Amino acid sequence: MREWVTVTDVPAVMETTRNTARNLVRNETPARLRLWSVLVVVAATALLLATSLVMARIRSQVRVIGREAAPQAATAADLYFALSDMDAQATRLLLTGDSDALAGTRVDALGAYRERSRQVDADLERMLAASGGTDVAGQAVVVDLLDGLAVYHQRVGQTMTAADRVDRRQAGRLPGEALGYYTQATNVLHLRLLPAAEQLRDAATTRLDRAYAGKRATEATGYTLVLLFGGTLVVLLITLQVWMARRFRRSVNPALLGATVLSLVLGVAATVVLGAQAGRMSAARDDHLTPYLALSQLRAVGYDAAADTSRYVVAANLGLYRDDFTAKSRSLPDEIGRVAGGEARQRWEDYQRDHEKVLTLAEAGKTGAAVDALTGIRRGDAAFDFAYFDAAVGAVTDVRKAGFDRELRGAERALRGGVVVPIVGLGVVILLVPLGVRRRLAEYR
Repeated sequence: MREWVTVTDVPAVMETTRNTARNLVRNETPARLRLWSVLVVVAATALLLATSLVMARIRSQVRVIGREAAPQAATAADLYFALSDMDAQATRLLLTGDSDALAGTRVDALGAYRERSRQVDADLERMLAASGGTDVAGQAVVVDLLDGLAVYHQRVGQTMTAADRVDRRQAGRLPGEALGYYTQATNVLHLRLLPAAEQLRDAATTRLDRAYAGKRATEATGYTLVLLFGGTLVVLLITLQVWMARRFRRSVNPALLGATVLSLVLGVAATVVLGAQAGRMSAARDDHLTPYLALSQLRAVGYDAAADTSRYVVAANLGLYRDDFTAKSRSLPDEIGRVAGGEARQRWEDYQRDHEKVLTLAEAGKTGAAVDALTGIRRGDAAFDFAYFDAAVGAVTDVRKAGFDRELRGAERALRGGVVVPIVGLGVVILLVPLGVRRRLAEYR
């Protein structure tokens, strides 16, 4: 028997259909609301993790640059300088002979020689400690340097012993045996010690370059992640608010609006911090550390070149030292002028004139006058004008070192809250999301 739907049943069917559709919509709304909330929380968590990890990584890299790589490069540069001046002071000590008039110069040179020797030892200790047992090649170079340094000191000691056998030795002259030991000492310095120190300096500079390159890569990753996750988070928050406004006919959700503003602020703040520390560290390197290392190198070359003037006299006008001075000082004025300024360049040019005067006197057989011109403490004497030059370069070097330290502290300050602030801020965002949708979800219970 068939059942027929009468006309009077149609309204009941339509009502049932409407109720079913209403229930479907009603059941779909909380599910969609929960889905949007989960997506927002996931995006906020991703931004939190990315920002915190990037900031922690950059903080670590800045610490490596400022506390390890840069000091190691500076120590290597200082080692090269200390070795150069150590030999210069040994040469000055031998130059004085037994002259009573040069007793003060002799005492000063001996004290400076010992001080530079201690400085070299301290630099080598720091280089050995910096290798940390992982840089086998660096450790081998340091060990070879220590061995070569022992040979150098032995040859210098033998030179002095042989020279002391001659009573009332004339200033500016070495007996044959002493001159042989002295030549061996300078050969050890120039053929073994300084090349090894240069190798350490180049390795330290390479490590510094790698540390900066690694930090730049982390910065690029940080910008990308902040833009990606931060942008996604803000878009999701805005979309959620628009959808809720349409669905529930409410224009503003204070909790979600606060989460949106906070997310924007944190994203912008992370970008600003990344840029601020990057600018500080770039300035630290380009404006201060690189010139500082260049000045240390130029200062060492200046000391070694000045020692060639004394070596020329002590070695009885050996042309090798005249040619060495010419080779070392050929580009020195331009480099000094570029890095240290015109005043330092002018002072080096003054010393070059003193050098030529000393060589002219020595070649004329006026050894005593040449020694006086070398050791004199009046303007126009080599010792005075070189000290004047060294003071100018040293002052600029100190300024560069202070500038690097200042920029490094600024970068560290910029990163000080880089890890904690994103955790706190985005933690608040994550808490605001359920707070913002809690009342709407409660309507469906």
